[in-house]
Amino acid sequence: MTYSILNIMPLFFGNIKGTQLLIIVLVILLLFGGKKIPELMKGLGKGVHSFKQGLEEAKAEMNKPVDKPAEHSEPKAKDRSE
Repeated sequence: MTYSILNIMPLFFGNIKGTQLLIIVLVILLLFGGKKIPELMKGLGKGVHSFKQGLEEAKAEMNKPVDKPAEHSEPKAKDRSE
């Protein structure tokens, strides 16, 4: 069973069609301007990168073997003869 990007897109965007998506892109362009959009995308890219890095660190931590617990010595009883 193969899925094309066209089959997956409706799951990601819900019921947004082509013209609605175009209108949304135009509104974003009008709100932020052409100069701010690359900065926003750069920040978004850094956020996604840091999220993926955090996931990889969590996976590495989960797959790390568990060390044997250190042997604890019994605490010595205090002399209460004072």
